[in-house]
Amino acid sequence: MSDQATSSFYIDNAATYATRDRTLPVNRLDAFLSALPKGAAILELGCGGGQDSAYMLSKGFAVTATDGSEQLAKQAETLLQRPVKVMQFQELQDENIFDGIWAEASLLHVPRTQLPDILHRIHRAAKPGGMFHATFKAGDAEGHDEFGRYYNYPSAALLSAMLGKSGWRNVVTTERDGSGYDRKPTRWLIMRAQK
Repeated sequence: MSDQATSSFYIDNAATYATRDRTLPVNRLDAFLSALPKGAAILELGCGGGQDSAYMLSKGFAVTATDGSEQLAKQAETLLQRPVKVMQFQELQDENIFDGIWAEASLLHVPRTQLPDILHRIHRAAKPGGMFHATFKAGDAEGHDEFGRYYNYPSAALLSAMLGKSGWRNVVTTERDGSGYDRKPTRWLIMRAQK
């Protein structure tokens, strides 16, 4: 994360964040996994406490869990009982490796100016036909929350345009109301695309 306040939040609150009472996005996970071959290779970007990776592993998928925070990666390793790669999004260099890439509530911290490059890197890392899932907090202008965390707050139109320019096809974006760590009402963008 290039935003220092965001990085500091996850460094200082890793244990609390990783073990918070969080509802697993089972419906989204199942929809994503159902589009992949059995035992598919999945990259999780921003795994947090590791719960989503644990679910995918339990279904027989080959998951590479990553997080930009060393402290959160350690929390996830405790849950997963396997190594978690500490990696910033801009360090992603893989090419044609993954059948699926899962980024639940993680790319929303990427500065808007850097998001096209990150989406291109994710596209490059996916195999032809590979699936990509990500969620974002919807909005019109980037900003920070009460904890000092940066958010890019894209609109559905902006996100779709960026994905198209990055080479993604079959882009589907839906919206729903929910909340996050701050427990405040949040409008979420749920995006699925294919290479």
